[in-house]
Amino acid sequence: MTHTTNEKAPGACNTEGLETDTTNDLNFATGQRPRKELSTLKKQSVEPLTLTTTTDEARVDSRVLARNMGVKSRASFALIERYADTFKSHGQVTFKKAVGERLQGGGNAERYVMLNEDQSFFLLTLSRNTDRVVALKARLVKAFGEARRARDLHRTEYLPGYHELHDALHLLASESDHERQVHMNFNKLVNKAAGIEAGQRAGLNLPKQSMLIVAQMMALQAVRAAPGHKEAYQLSKAAVAPLLALGEVALAEVAAQRLEVAND
Repeated sequence: MTHTTNEKAPGACNTEGLETDTTNDLNFATGQRPRKELSTLKKQSVEPLTLTTTTDEARVDSRVLARNMGVKSRASFALIERYADTFKSHGQVTFKKAVGERLQGGGNAERYVMLNEDQSFFLLTLSRNTDRVVALKARLVKAFGEARRARDLHRTEYLPGYHELHDALHLLASESDHERQVHMNFNKLVNKAAGIEAGQRAGLNLPKQSMLIVAQMMALQAVRAAPGHKEAYQLSKAAVAPLLALGEVALAEVAAQRLEVAND
């Protein structure tokens, strides 16, 4: 006699009787929520995992995780609410509202959570280990690992290089009425050479952080050889010219990714 068993993945919630996304064979639990609250999504392309880095840790938007798992963000948010105590045991949980991002026609602003590494993986344990979920876990391991290494690099290499550059600039521009603008112009130049935007330095991955360090060191050498801050800027711009072309390509790719996500 043949016996049929329904084995569940370790740590997965019971999803029996709940509507699932059959396009990617993902069973995502919503606790006691009605079936209609677990909406299905059409098969979609993989969305980049963009982490937001604070002074202490990196976090990822719960909506991004939901889209990569192929479920509506409200379904994952319902799980976070249901198991809020467990999520809190892995760090602070701050519920947010996507102000200004309401769908056409009004309605309530979408709610989401910025999850740290442990919270992100706990959320993923609440779904079955399908190929899509396993692939997402692997991407999360890589993304959070790069964030940690970038933070360590930021502390050991980037900050000293940053201060050396601006100390040298201070010697050249200390008598100028626009010294603050001089420092800002150099930051913009170095950012452009590294292919990043203002405000992104703390959350850079290793390749971007390495580009930033190289650009800063090249600018530093130019500043040290200049008689004044105006000459220093021109020499620095010429020194990082090969990087500027690469940086412009990187910025264009970021803009294209944002447009693609916005149009999905």
